[in-house]
Amino acid sequence: MHWMMPTKPLNADVASKLIQDAYVDALKETELKVVGSPTVDPTELESSGDYRFDAEVEVHPEIADIDFTGLKMKKTLYKASDEEVDVQIKMMQKNLAKRDPIDEARPAQTGDFVQVDYEGFKDGKPFEEAKKTENLVIKLGDAHISEDFDKGVVGMNPGDEKEIAISFPEDYFNKKLAGHTVDFTIKLHEIRKEVLPEIDDELAKQLGPFTTLDEVRDKIRENLTQGYDKRAEQEVNEQIFSQILEKTDFEVPDVMVEYELNGIITDAERSFSYHNKTFEEAGISRESLAEKYRDTAEKQVRRQLILSKIIQQEKMELADEDLEKGFAEMAATYNQPVDAIKGIYGNSGDKLEVFKHALLEKQAIKLIMEKNDIEEVAPEKAASEASA
Repeated sequence: MHWMMPTKPLNADVASKLIQDAYVDALKETELKVVGSPTVDPTELESSGDYRFDAEVEVHPEIADIDFTGLKMKKTLYKASDEEVDVQIKMMQKNLAKRDPIDEARPAQTGDFVQVDYEGFKDGKPFEEAKKTENLVIKLGDAHISEDFDKGVVGMNPGDEKEIAISFPEDYFNKKLAGHTVDFTIKLHEIRKEVLPEIDDELAKQLGPFTTLDEVRDKIRENLTQGYDKRAEQEVNEQIFSQILEKTDFEVPDVMVEYELNGIITDAERSFSYHNKTFEEAGISRESLAEKYRDTAEKQVRRQLILSKIIQQEKMELADEDLEKGFAEMAATYNQPVDAIKGIYGNSGDKLEVFKHALLEKQAIKLIMEKNDIEEVAPEKAASEASA
C-alpha cells in the first residue's frame, strides 16, 4: 500500500502522528479487513512534493461460500463400564486411607509410608539440586525421588542412617539432576502403613451428600458419561472440519497463527506455573513448543475462520434468550451465580463480543450437524475402522 501527504517540516513525533492518521483514513477508504499492526516503511523527506510511505498489512482472507452439506460423520456411543466405576471408587477409597504406625518392629518395605531426612552431595560437596530436606514423607515404590532411592530405604529401621549413590538417567524429569551421580545421606525416622477404609455405605457418606454406595456409583457413572459425551462431540467436530477443510482453500495470515500460537504457549506456561514448575526446569523452550504446536495453531485459526464465514454466510444472529442461556450454562459450569458471570463480561465491550461469538460458533456447529448424516457406532466398531 502507498499513501501520500503534503510535505511539511516534520519531526519524528509529528511524522508518526501523520502516518497514523493517513493509515486510518486509508483503511476507511479501502474497507480492508486488516489483522494485526502494519509494518510501516517511511521514506526520506523531500524539499517539495508529497510525502510518500509504504505500509504492509495482513488482511482477513476472502473465503468463498462454504458448502457444508454432504458430510459423513460417525459418532461413537461410548458407555461407562462397571470396571471404570470400580476404578474410580478405589481411587476415592485410597484418598481416604489412613496412615497408621506399624504394629510390629520391622524394617521398611515396599508400600510403606516413611518419614526421612536426606541430603545430596557431589564430589564431597552439598549439591544444590538435592539440598538438605527434613521430615519428607514418601511411599516406598512410588519413586518420588527415584526407584534406587526407594530401594535404598527398604530394609532400614527407624533411627538408621545410610549412604547411597544414585545415578540419575539422562531423561530424568528434573533436568538439573539428569545425568548426575549424587551421594545421598538418609536417616529414617518413622514407618507407617496404609489402611484402606471398607468400600461400603460408610465410605459413601464420607465422599459427599450420599447415604449409600449405589448413589456414589450412579454419580460416578453420570460424570463418566458426561465426559464420554464431550469426547464423542469433539471427535465429530474433528470429522466436520477435516472434511470442510478438504474442499475449502484459503491463505491464513501469519499474524493470526502467531497470535493463536502465543496463546497456546502462554496456557502451557500457566499450567506449569500452577504446578510450581518452569519451562527451564522441564527442559522445554518456547521455541520448541512453537515448532511443535504451529500446525495446531494454524488448524485452530482455520477452524475459527470457517465458522465465522458460516455465521456470516447463514446470517446467523444471537437471540437474547440464547445469550441468557449461555450465561446460565457458564454459571453452572463454574458453580457461580449468573450475575457474577454477567459481571465478568459486562454489558458491552470486547469480552462480551467474544463470548457472543463463541455461542454463535456452537450454533454454527449444531447447524452443520443438522444438515448432515451422523452414523452412531459402537466403540468396538469405531476402533476397528480407525485401525483399518
